[in-house]
Amino acid sequence: MQNKIIGIFVCMLMISSTTTLALTPFSRHEQQMKNHFFDTTSVPLPTSSGWMKTFGGKDIDEGNSVQQTTDGGYIIVGYRDVNSFNNYNYGDVWLIKTDSNGDETWNRNFGGTDLDAGMSVQQTTDGGYIIIGGTNSFGAGDIDVWLIKTDTNGYETWNRTFGGKNIDYGNFVRQTTDGGYIIIGGTNSFGAGDIDVWLIKTDTNGYETWNRTFGGTDADEGLSVQQTSDGGYIITGYSSYSFGRFYDVWLIKTDDAGNKIWDKYFGTGSNLGYSVQQTSDEGYIITGSVGFLDGNSDVWLIKTDSNGDETWNRTFGGKNIDYGTFVRQTTDGGYIIAGCKNSVITGDDIWLIKTDSSGNMIWDNTFGGISSDWGDSVQQTSDGGYIIAGMIGYRINIYNDEFGDVCLIKTDSQGKSKTLSSGNLLFERLFQRFPNAFPILRQLMGY
Repeated sequence: MQNKIIGIFVCMLMISSTTTLALTPFSRHEQQMKNHFFDTTSVPLPTSSGWMKTFGGKDIDEGNSVQQTTDGGYIIVGYRDVNSFNNYNYGDVWLIKTDSNGDETWNRNFGGTDLDAGMSVQQTTDGGYIIIGGTNSFGAGDIDVWLIKTDTNGYETWNRTFGGKNIDYGNFVRQTTDGGYIIIGGTNSFGAGDIDVWLIKTDTNGYETWNRTFGGTDADEGLSVQQTSDGGYIITGYSSYSFGRFYDVWLIKTDDAGNKIWDKYFGTGSNLGYSVQQTSDEGYIITGSVGFLDGNSDVWLIKTDSNGDETWNRTFGGKNIDYGTFVRQTTDGGYIIAGCKNSVITGDDIWLIKTDSSGNMIWDNTFGGISSDWGDSVQQTSDGGYIIAGMIGYRINIYNDEFGDVCLIKTDSQGKSKTLSSGNLLFERLFQRFPNAFPILRQLMGY
């Protein structure tokens, strides 16, 4: 399990069209720079009753990050398996822009002759986009951190790689108040141990200003970062110990130069922190997973004060593997969580959880069929609803061979969609993928 978590990014890059997808909970998102610390950006968007859109080809494609853009549409970044579109065995960073209804405006892919993937995207103050991920096509080593800046139409302005001779990768990026960028990820080329948390600060052109590593002799990784109201940074991820057999949620606070001020650990055993945000009371909210002795896990929501000391924590889940990949504070002071819920009947489903300000569940909704589906990123939209990005999986034969598409789901303020529910999502996906098929079933289902 520890090797799967540590190597999740590498596994995603190395996946082939006949491989069953591993869990990919490294996806993350923050608000636009106008409201740098809280998701309260107001942009015009007509009220939507909800919809789902899928993007992809014949193999595995995934959306890892989504943000509502200033024009009311959405920007998504992820991974495009080029096997989906031709016979070459490599993948590209995939950037997709949609309108407010989720219909594609344009898409761009970035990559070389090997395996590349995008993990996080944000619209920048100039209207363009900043992307972080990993590249095996360019750079100095095996896999390198890859930072890509585009214009408003998604065309590359510049790109930078960071790394050494071993595996290094970026999980999350955000523009900072000085116009530069802060990157979090993992490095096997530098630091003290197996994999270390790697924090990189760049200027406005993507050139490194400084970098810091955090970790010991076992594997440690940074999965989410945000600039805090004091100009420093808050990081979450995990720290492993006892020869990598156990791992804790790790929360690190730094100053504006990336020097550690304090750090906190949560859990004993198998626990991961996937997403962090500074809250309106200057504390922090973290989501991830809390593991159990039987190998299963629950979604874990942890609230701390401004010093990182726990205020409360909540768990959500059943008897299988459930986890939270992304959390943001909502305009009512509560929290919205995206993740994955496992069922013995339908497999992995996208899970959307809404809580009050104390972390108590108000409602939850699942979206999924009989294959592997999960949510990697969520944001409250300007109409009070939510936008989710992730992957919708398809099982195509009795041998359980699977492929997947990038999915974009829009819900209302209660996490519901007019056209989507856990009961009819499979039909929705089939009808979108095969528009001329199933005429009788379409009529019966009201499509």
